[in-house]
Amino acid sequence: MSLLDDHDVSRTTQRDVAAPAGDPSETATDTAERTADGPAAEGRASASAAAPETGGGVHPDHADRSAAERRRDARGPRLSWASDRPFHEPLGHAEPSGWRGSHAAYQVETLARDVVLAACVPTLLLFLMHGVSLLQLSWGLMIGLVYIAFVAVERGYDRQVIGDGHQEFEAVIRGGVLTAAALAVFAVGADVDVPRTIVFLALPVVAVLLLGSRHLARRSLHKRRATGESMRRTLVVGDASSITHVVDDLSGLPQYGYNIAGVCVPSFDGPLPALGVPVLGTVSDVVQVAVDGEFDVVIVTGSELSGQALRRLSWALQRTNTELVVAPGIVEVFGPRVSLEPTAGLSLIHVNAAESRRSRILAKRAFDTTFALGALLALSPVLAVTALAVKLTSPGPVLFKQTRVGKEGREFSMLKFRSMVVDAEERLAALRAANQADGPLFKMDRDPRITRIGHFLRKHSLDELPQLINVVKGEMALVGPRPPLPYEVAQYRESARRRLLVKPGLTGLWQISGRADLAWEDAVKLDLRYVENWSIAFDLMILWRTVHVVVSGHGGR
Repeated sequence: MSLLDDHDVSRTTQRDVAAPAGDPSETATDTAERTADGPAAEGRASASAAAPETGGGVHPDHADRSAAERRRDARGPRLSWASDRPFHEPLGHAEPSGWRGSHAAYQVETLARDVVLAACVPTLLLFLMHGVSLLQLSWGLMIGLVYIAFVAVERGYDRQVIGDGHQEFEAVIRGGVLTAAALAVFAVGADVDVPRTIVFLALPVVAVLLLGSRHLARRSLHKRRATGESMRRTLVVGDASSITHVVDDLSGLPQYGYNIAGVCVPSFDGPLPALGVPVLGTVSDVVQVAVDGEFDVVIVTGSELSGQALRRLSWALQRTNTELVVAPGIVEVFGPRVSLEPTAGLSLIHVNAAESRRSRILAKRAFDTTFALGALLALSPVLAVTALAVKLTSPGPVLFKQTRVGKEGREFSMLKFRSMVVDAEERLAALRAANQADGPLFKMDRDPRITRIGHFLRKHSLDELPQLINVVKGEMALVGPRPPLPYEVAQYRESARRRLLVKPGLTGLWQISGRADLAWEDAVKLDLRYVENWSIAFDLMILWRTVHVVVSGHGGR
């Protein structure tokens, strides 16, 4: 029996097609497969020959293609992926990675910690505000359990969500909102007086604590992964180009937990990809390789496996302890923009526009304005001290205005605390030869135009604080791409111009990922990732990480 029982495996390279019986060009692989199939194969051949060419029969060209697709290269004996046992006994004794146990423990720890915080914090606050009583204890415990239930409904404890990405933080925020809504409905429907302490104090405090505890736990998890712990042993399957892209991306980011331990390619004919990981077999060997190597995950990329073949592979892997992950061709798009719709037996991936819903835009605008106004009020002493320091340490105005390009190419005057001498723009031309940046940016480690206080302001991004006024005016957002200069925009390629689809930000992925140390291409890639996938929860995660970056001064110049 051949490995693939149908003709739905797409090919990106030319395969050998079996010649008719007795033809001297028939390959050894063809002979072995026909011999292995035995009478069953002859029966199928007889049935095919007897079938009429019309109605329910098989067209000769179609049958030829089917035979060609079944005869793919393989390293070892082949079994059908649709059989009850699609693999032989494992060769060797590979040690399990231990990822499932460690990740399950991480899930249990997260759930236990959330239950304790969500139940104890409201109870303690109610005791402090209203006295110790059984009623307050009941309210506190009920609120905690309801909150945890809504976080679970929002998939805040799913294995695919917890520990990576911003979706688990979104689940915590949505869980808090749903808990407040449930309390409001309960109060109206049951005519019960819900303590305001819960709605206006306990729920926000619990949300902040849950977000903070998850962030700290994730940092600890990522540190362990950087040393090789809690990693999924991963097998990548596909053509050379697609495999290279996936291996390069995942190998450079161990915090996501994928340890690329091997790849499977379409054929051993021709040069194999030089990836620094072993080639363990062909596409036909995937299931056996996964079993032999105790792999946790198989990632299928490219067009080598699709349709019925991919479906059968999923059946086969269900009989092992290996998960199947499909990497689609579309990149850097995830979250709310992507939805899966099953239609007519197909899984259709819907990719919405970057700013498709006006409600999301209005919500972000309201969030930005409210946060910026609160920050201006809370940071007013810092703003006053910084302004005084700029005025006393160098001649010239306190604020520096510069024309920047905003959403859809509209120009605006961006505000900053002045960190350079007054004639900095005029001196720029003389310093161009010392530029250390690639792309259209200008960077210089020891820029002579920066004032004494300016070095400190730029290192900790204090010079950016007046841009909160730009946020209130609607010219900027709290989080977004870096606001570019007009001459930089004039040099943009088409892909970089997508940065102008959203408002520029006071901070962004570029700010928390290296700031001035980033190469131009890396900065553009991060900005485009944000443009394609922004959300308020994503903004909150970036703002949270910005605080650490600004305080440490990492990457500031």
